[in-house]
Amino acid sequence: MSASAPTAPSADWLHKADVLSEALPYMRRFSGKTFVIKYGGHAMGDDGLGNLFARDVVLLKQVGINPVVVHGGGPQIGKMLERLKIKSEFVDGLRVTDAATVEIVEMVLAGNINKAIVAAINAAGGTAVGLSGKDGNLIQARKLTRTQVDPDSHIERVLDLGFVGEPETINPQVLSVFARSDIIPVIAPTGSGPNGGTYNINADTVAGAVAAALGATRLLLLTDVAGVLDANKQLIPQLSIEEAQRLIREGVISGGMIPKIETCLSAVIQGVEAAVILDGRVPHALLLEIFTSGGAGTLVHRQAG
Repeated sequence: MSASAPTAPSADWLHKADVLSEALPYMRRFSGKTFVIKYGGHAMGDDGLGNLFARDVVLLKQVGINPVVVHGGGPQIGKMLERLKIKSEFVDGLRVTDAATVEIVEMVLAGNINKAIVAAINAAGGTAVGLSGKDGNLIQARKLTRTQVDPDSHIERVLDLGFVGEPETINPQVLSVFARSDIIPVIAPTGSGPNGGTYNINADTVAGAVAAALGATRLLLLTDVAGVLDANKQLIPQLSIEEAQRLIREGVISGGMIPKIETCLSAVIQGVEAAVILDGRVPHALLLEIFTSGGAGTLVHRQAG
């Protein structure tokens, strides 16, 4: 009886083999490196995308990358405040946080959201541990100050945002312990004030500060947009520090994208190899950015070319 002819590989098999082949050099390059990932926006509110995100983070750990997750939670905080009939207002995109509000912020961020992300990563086969900035003195914070010019009198006044803070120091020793283990840290963006109180901190800002303190290879900001767009609304794949600053001056980068780019610039200037703004609504956006030549967002780096 003659041997049967080998089955020809399907196009789908060949595509998967091509993907793995393309990813291998990046796996080698990034093995042992630290990636700080800010997780938020639409992806965090979608169970399907959330499960894919958890699987992707576990995969990064399994191929030797050290992922550190920092998450947001603004919409969830807003819903809880509405449920409890606590009024809240925003000034320049920042939630004014009084004593009653900061208790809810800490409960939602360090409680419900943080533990849900930890559970999703654990369910995907990883080992995640939830932290707030107060754990192990991870994030020492100071009160954030903002000024505003009155349009009529042109007098500048200092705005009191309550318990809104910014990172003053990051304790990298806490996170270095996890880098040497199988544990994936998931950080809620709250910090400890001088007297042990809680400060609510912007998640992008925390992610940038953590990336700088760890000397991360990548800072990845998952957002609700494809990345930075040019004047023709086309995605810009890469930007140097100088190019990004020029686009801000020219008004091409505007609105809510400015603070995200400023976070990226600050991290890169402080030693992070590169920072990326990418669309968290795209399935497997992390893997596409890290393991393919085309990437999936806008990469901000030090030098042009």
